[in-house]
Amino acid sequence: MATVQDGASGDLPSEILRALSENEPILSAEAFPSYKSTEVKGALDRLGSRSMITYETIDRAEVVLEAEALEIAANGSHEARVFEALRKAIDGLTLSELEAAVGDKSVVKVGQGKAFKSKWIANGKEGRLVASTDSIQDTTREQLQTIKETMTHPDAKILTNLKKRKLVKMQKVTSFKIQKGPKFALEIVKVETDLTADMLTSGAWKTATFKPYNFKSLGADQNAGALHPLNKVRHEFRQIFFEMGFEEMPTNRYVETGFWNFDALFVPQQHPARDLQDTFYISDPKTADKPRAESSDDKGDYESYWKNVQEVHQNGKYGSIGYRYPWAEDESLRLVLRTHTTAISTAMLHKLASQKGPDGRPPPARYFSIDRVFRNETVDMTHLAEFHQVEGVIADYGLSLGGLMEFMEIFFNKMGIEDLRFKPAYNPYTEPSMEIFSFHKGLNKLVEIGNSGMFRPEMLESMGLPKEMRVFGWGLSLERPTMIKYKVNNIRELLGHKVDLSFIERNPAVRLEKA
Repeated sequence: MATVQDGASGDLPSEILRALSENEPILSAEAFPSYKSTEVKGALDRLGSRSMITYETIDRAEVVLEAEALEIAANGSHEARVFEALRKAIDGLTLSELEAAVGDKSVVKVGQGKAFKSKWIANGKEGRLVASTDSIQDTTREQLQTIKETMTHPDAKILTNLKKRKLVKMQKVTSFKIQKGPKFALEIVKVETDLTADMLTSGAWKTATFKPYNFKSLGADQNAGALHPLNKVRHEFRQIFFEMGFEEMPTNRYVETGFWNFDALFVPQQHPARDLQDTFYISDPKTADKPRAESSDDKGDYESYWKNVQEVHQNGKYGSIGYRYPWAEDESLRLVLRTHTTAISTAMLHKLASQKGPDGRPPPARYFSIDRVFRNETVDMTHLAEFHQVEGVIADYGLSLGGLMEFMEIFFNKMGIEDLRFKPAYNPYTEPSMEIFSFHKGLNKLVEIGNSGMFRPEMLESMGLPKEMRVFGWGLSLERPTMIKYKVNNIRELLGHKVDLSFIERNPAVRLEKA
């Protein structure tokens, strides 16, 4: 078998070709022992791509000696070294004398115990240790020397015992069986990878050898971006709303005043939802200015609206007796992270009140929003401190509760959710109010999927909408249907710092009516 030593030419592919010209086949572990298997593999792939050689990979497990085992193979086992030191001492040795004779306390500590067990040594007179036999067979050393030479041992039990003693370890070794290919040659022809303009001009392309295309190779990972599952489901919701003639509301204000988030929605200032335990308040600045027009096309009467909301809360108005408490302006102007997107719906309805249709009244309108809201919740498998709310409102004349229920059937049917159930509920700003349920086949039970209701006159007439205009709205979280469609049990795996990026990358878009 030809052996090519490292460093002769420094060109491993050429060394492989020379070795093959002298003998075939060759084993890389024997022919090129000083090269790493990764280096050999690279050279073989280079030659193999030119059909100059063929090769097959051979994986085998070898037994390798640990540092302590190498010392034993060279100098003998601990017990043998202890015995040899005592054999040379006619009158025996004390422990300190034995340590000095062996030259290593750790060897004596381990070796004397094993030598006693093998009855190679015994206790002599005056606390001395003496050899109790004339000769021994150092089996451990012999076993390790065999392994050092052959990289294995014929007795599996001995290998197991040596591994337990941490004297040897198993190591995977990769080698290659190399043979000549159909285009074998001692010289490596330069292979062109590109057809250049210079080659076309000079005619060099006629005699050039081009590297063939590898149509089976995978392209480099582009690390392309991917839409989050929430955004995929959000897209489906938006398409449903647009199909039904809705206009999307601007929801880029995460911070609202208590006026828009609570007071305008007929939520009393003593309501538990306004406690620190339920709401995130802004510390700097703590308050905002009174509501006012923010653009030239906003013709709303904000001063009258402010006074109407105060009157509704404090004394009652528009057929309501109100809450009858001293309404505080400072509380209404406190800044909060919005707890629902209904604050945006209220602002849009107030702008609608200043518009005039052909009959001189505000025209009918349909609005929707899908965006993030914040609650001071305890985080668990089904709750987060921030989540997304899907909300829709319809303002028109002659609306009824039956119309709301019918519309809910149509809306949720477009998402593949059928067989709805409605349950009376309470919301400060809607009356009547209904929770919406649907039978979940996977959970085999009814689950709540949303909330709905007709906005109260105290809320609508305060902003200037005519008495005969009715508004109903509904809302649901974006996370719940997404968890159902993507079979996610823990909401923290869908949104937040615990989200697995591979989960986002590998999940396809979901069609709500087909999922």
